[in-house]
Amino acid sequence: MVAVGYGGPEQLEVRDHDPGRPGEGQVLVEVRAIGVNAWDVKSYSGTVGNDPDKLPILLGGECAGVVLAGALPAGDEVIVHPVSAAYADRVVAKVTGCVPKPAGLPWEEAAGLMLTGTAAAHLVAAAGVADGETVLLNGAAGGVGLYAAQLARHRGARVLGTAMPGDHDVLRAMGVEPFDFREDVRGWVGELAPDGVDAVLDAVGAPPVLDLSLAVAKDKGRVATLIPSPAAAERGITQLGFGEGADPGTELRAAARFDLVAGIEEGWLKVVVAETYPLERAADAHRAMVAPDHGAGKIVLVPSVLSAGSAH
Repeated sequence: MVAVGYGGPEQLEVRDHDPGRPGEGQVLVEVRAIGVNAWDVKSYSGTVGNDPDKLPILLGGECAGVVLAGALPAGDEVIVHPVSAAYADRVVAKVTGCVPKPAGLPWEEAAGLMLTGTAAAHLVAAAGVADGETVLLNGAAGGVGLYAAQLARHRGARVLGTAMPGDHDVLRAMGVEPFDFREDVRGWVGELAPDGVDAVLDAVGAPPVLDLSLAVAKDKGRVATLIPSPAAAERGITQLGFGEGADPGTELRAAARFDLVAGIEEGWLKVVVAETYPLERAADAHRAMVAPDHGAGKIVLVPSVLSAGSAH
């Protein structure tokens, strides 16, 4: 699945693609499920460039599947991230990008664990969340937010999370205290944490949300966002990720993959899958991704030969 032009999901097409044979330190993986992420949509939207020489654009930064050949034993079940061109039925990946899939973890959940999970780990670490603290989590029901909530709770923090009301039950089940972000968030935080919150974890990035974050934080140095922007830079907010002036956290995120797997195996970390689509319906998945009523959790694609039991 590739983007043949710049614009909306109508630019996506299925193309024959041979990933080739694995080289030294690589594996060929039969893909069982693929995580859908915001960058997948943004990469061909035209908002980050529209160079025709870069077309077609290969999509997909995480997947899960079975090793077919290469530097790992055939039959090994792995979660793959980072990787490129994961919107496919087979992909060649570096061994260093493969982590053993926990036994019993469904393919769809495995495919949605790593990209947003490692970003959430970076966010929680950068804000220095600790036992006994109270934190505000903006965008608590998103792909990053659900992991950040669980990671912060695992550290012993009290988590106040903003989300649509339809997602509040999911958050409560994780021990989060939810609130509708369209209401008076500052007043709500003031009631629950009169002296302010110890840290703010932001997965929204909008300037009004950044201003709110600074207003309710005891220490403005512990406000961190995963949405780098001029607005965040102007406000002196810690920026994480892959924008100008942001900390990519490459080593931290790589190490966090194993912590996430341990969390799954120990039972305190859950993957929430919102919807599952066959790979050939990636355009529909991308429309759902940007819809304002997109439910809590990850959207996942399943290659057509395996999607007969798709949940969508």
